[in-house]
Amino acid sequence: MRSRLGIAVFIALYASVIAVTHFYFVLRLVLLAEVASPLREVGIAVIVVLGLCLFFRPLADRFASERLAALLAWPAFLWMGVSFLLLISLLASDLVVSVAGGAAAAIAPPSVARVLSYRAQAAVVAGGGALLSLWGLTLALRPPTVRRLALTIPGWPVALNGFRIVQLSDVHIGPLLDRRFAASIVNRVNALRPDLVAVTGDLVDGSVERIGAEIEPLGGLASRHGTFFVTGNHDYFSRAEPWLDRIRSLGWRVLRNERVTIGDGNAAFDVAGVDDRFGRFFGGGHGEDLGAALDGRDPARPVVLLAHNPNSFDEAVERGVELQLSGHTHGGQIWPFAYVVRLVTPYVAGLFSRGRSLLYVSRGTGFWGPPMRLFHPAEITEITLQAAPAC
Repeated sequence: MRSRLGIAVFIALYASVIAVTHFYFVLRLVLLAEVASPLREVGIAVIVVLGLCLFFRPLADRFASERLAALLAWPAFLWMGVSFLLLISLLASDLVVSVAGGAAAAIAPPSVARVLSYRAQAAVVAGGGALLSLWGLTLALRPPTVRRLALTIPGWPVALNGFRIVQLSDVHIGPLLDRRFAASIVNRVNALRPDLVAVTGDLVDGSVERIGAEIEPLGGLASRHGTFFVTGNHDYFSRAEPWLDRIRSLGWRVLRNERVTIGDGNAAFDVAGVDDRFGRFFGGGHGEDLGAALDGRDPARPVVLLAHNPNSFDEAVERGVELQLSGHTHGGQIWPFAYVVRLVTPYVAGLFSRGRSLLYVSRGTGFWGPPMRLFHPAEITEITLQAAPAC
C-alpha cells in the first residue's frame, strides 16, 4: 500500500513539474511574444506533445511494449536536454529583459515595447537554445576522448611501474546507447592494451530482459588481469541482481565490498570495490561497506579502490586508500549543471588529492538522459601508475 502511494505521489509530482515548466514555455515563448497564427497554434501543440513525451516515456519503459518505449526514447530524452537549456536561458534572460524593455520603451509606447521585449527574448532564447542543443548533441554522439594520466602512488611497487588501468564509467547502455556503442568502446579499449580494466558503475539503464543483449560486445574487453566492475545507482534502478549475473557471464569480476590481489610478493597491489551506497535502499545485503572491503589488508600493499560515488573518498582517506577511481557525476554533462552537482559533492571531475590519497573522477564514457554534453566531454581514461622516486 505504501509502495503504491509513493508511486502515485511521485507520478503526481513529476506531472506537476512537467506541466508547470511547459506552461511557462508556452507563456514566454508563444503567448507573451504574441506569435501570429497559425505559428502560435503550432508552437503550443509542439510544446504540449513534447511535454507528453517526457511524461509517458518512463511509464512506457516500465509498462508498455519495447517498441513503444524505443519510439518515445529519442524525442523524450532530446527534449529533456533542449528544455533544460531553454529553461536556464529564459531564467538568465530575465536578468536583462527589463533593460531590453527599457531600451524599447525609448522608441515606442510602453505596450509595444513590452511585446518587442518578449519577442526579442523568445527569439534569442529559442535560437540560442537550438544552437546549444545542436552543439551538445554533436559532442555527446562523437566517440569518447581518451584521457591519459600518469599518477605517482605512495608505496607503489617499482616492479609494476608503468602498470596501466583503463577506466570506464557511466556507460549507460540503454534506450539510446546500444551494442554498437558497446562494440566501439571495446575496440578503443583493446587498442590501448591495458593491464587491467575498471568499470566504475552505471553500466546500464533498463532491465536485463529488455537490453541484456546490448552489453554482449563488452565481453570482448581484453587486458592482462581482466575487467573489474562495481555497481552504480542506475544499476540498482535497473534491478541489480539479474544484471550482476549477466555481467559475470561476460567474464568480468564483480567486486561487492571485497578486494583481490593483483601480482604477488613485492610486485603486488590490491584492487578493492564497493557497492554503490544507494544499494542499501534495495535490501538484500547491498550497499557500500568500505570496512568489509579493506579490513585485514596488508597496509604495506597499495590499494586501488573502485567506488561509483566519489563521496566515498572521505572515508577512503581515513582508511589510507592510495587511489580511488569513481564516476557518477558525468562532470556535470551539460553546462551549467555542474554547479548543481557541486551542491552534492565537491568531487565533480578530475584529479583530487588529500594527504597521500588520490581520487580520480571520470566524466563518464556515455551519457544519461539527454544525448548532450556541453563543456564536459565523455572519456575513456588510461591511468599509468608509477612509484615515487627514491629520495
